[in-house]
Amino acid sequence: MENHKFIRWLKAAGIRALKTMAQTFAATIGTSAVLSDVDWAVVCSASLLSGILSLATSTAGLPELKEE
Repeated sequence: MENHKFIRWLKAAGIRALKTMAQTFAATIGTSAVLSDVDWAVVCSASLLSGILSLATSTAGLPELKEE
């Protein structure tokens, strides 16, 4: 039973982290005037960090997993 809860949490937290990473990716690219000016190392590292922070924040709880 506990394994099922962890799997549900992992799926919900993973989806949330991926969305956060995609938003960070788009926002970081948007700071460059043209595509050739994009610092891809910064974009990727900022996106990865935002995903890690999202997972860490999700340990406090996810509204998607409200107990019924």
